[in-house]
Amino acid sequence: MKDAVMKAIEHGFEKFLWNSRFIVLLAVTSSMISSVILFVVATVDVIELIAKVFRYVSMGTNDRTGAVYEEFHGEVVGHIIGAVDDFLLATVLFIFALGLYELFISKIDEAEAEAAASSRILLIHSLDDLKDRLAKVILMILIVTFFKNVIHTTFDDPLKILYLGVGILFVALALFFTHKGAEGKEGKGQGH
Repeated sequence: MKDAVMKAIEHGFEKFLWNSRFIVLLAVTSSMISSVILFVVATVDVIELIAKVFRYVSMGTNDRTGAVYEEFHGEVVGHIIGAVDDFLLATVLFIFALGLYELFISKIDEAEAEAAASSRILLIHSLDDLKDRLAKVILMILIVTFFKNVIHTTFDDPLKILYLGVGILFVALALFFTHKGAEGKEGKGQGH
């Protein structure tokens, strides 16, 4: 009798533990909403930029001086890099939401069914898959942020130019090692 009660308590507690995984739906939903918000914000920013471009193009030739062009060019490049940054962060949140759902709740049948005909980037079968996909997109965000900061840097000191060169070297090394890591995984996958 005592064993049956203990087994029932154990079974009930294990069922509670297993079903507690649904708390992850809060993170999935929040990440997906945040992703949509960032996609919308970046899109609105690009639409506003298009309006600025039309205003610049419709400006008289005499009004488009070198200084006006430099200011306009800097603003356009800054907006585009900012939008790319927002789109990349939205993508991170999107991949994170799908990955959490697949890892903790259930496989997404549509993704599995379309895997042969479309990109496999959204198929996440393990925590390592999620980590790898997020790491690559986060690396891209860091690169975009680096270049966004470089655009607004003045090089009045030779040491700043050296820092820029070292920064570019580190970005190049990060890309190189990311690419080498991807090649290594593909080679291992083909061998088995």
